Amino acid sequence: MGNKVNTIGVLTSGGDAPGMNAAIRAVVRCALAEGLDVKGIRRGYAGLLDEDIIDMDSRSVSEIIQRGGTILYTARCPEFMTPEGVKKGAQACKRYGIDGLVVIGGDGSFRGARDLARLGINAVGIPGTIDLDIACTDYTIGFDTAVNTAMQTVDKVRDTSTSHERCSIIEVMGRHAGHIALWCGIANGAEDILIAERYDYDEQRIVKKIMNRRITGKKHHIIINAEGVGDSHAMAKRIEAATGMETRATVIGYAQRGGSPTARDRYYATAFGSKAVDLLCAGKSNRVVAFSGGKFVDYDIEEALAMTKDVDQYMYDLSKRL
Repeated sequence: MGNKVNTIGVLTSGGDAPGMNAAIRAVVRCALAEGLDVKGIRRGYAGLLDEDIIDMDSRSVSEIIQRGGTILYTARCPEFMTPEGVKKGAQACKRYGIDGLVVIGGDGSFRGARDLARLGINAVGIPGTIDLDIACTDYTIGFDTAVNTAMQTVDKVRDTSTSHERCSIIEVMGRHAGHIALWCGIANGAEDILIAERYDYDEQRIVKKIMNRRITGKKHHIIINAEGVGDSHAMAKRIEAATGMETRATVIGYAQRGGSPTARDRYYATAFGSKAVDLLCAGKSNRVVAFSGGKFVDYDIEEALAMTKDVDQYMYDLSKRL
């Protein structure tokens, strides 16, 4: 149990995700409703070390719930991964009277929150990442928007792929986690879904599948490729050479991180932000807010970091059956 807080700081760290602004808004307004002061820390832990810290009020977060990205900006900060960097960050918090900190980000961001909690700064993490790869929670801020962005792009590529009778390899984000690829593959009716967790790198199997389907009259082929699998453009050249079918690669890239968040992202982000403030007001620290089993809950950060997560095996098997 931590100490009673009077001033809450909020920062976004790591990769940005649609819905982060909704979470910031909820943190600020819920904290103000409890009579607390709020400080915004710009550029994540890098901004904390540089003391890029601003006062926030209700007007600071007006008209941001519909905006993608993060009004507080975000950055990577290798210095904060050192004991000296963490100590410097804790000292900055104390100089500005920040005795409670809300960190919106992924696993790496939570490690920073844990380290600050060890130095007496009450800290709570909110899961914000489009990759859905935080094990303690069934949902992470930004995932729904990213999937919908990718899904709409795949639909458009399918139209031109069909018109030109092509094979299209569409690369989505997910270096270590295939959740976006799996969801898109199922939602878009892709012929193949390649994710790092399951792909056996047997391209000959894909080639045979394309050739067999061409015999039955199938004139186009959609492959969803998670970025962690490998170079989609090189794969396209190999498949075209092996099948004789014109093959093109499309890398959706950072468009998946942007855009106005969906209703689901705004809803969950708002609930996560409120829950984080409630925990700090209760004197709790070293916690991660999560959505699990249909409820908003919280876990000890160490416990959360020790958890592992895999893609849904049933849904992956279903994608093969379809």
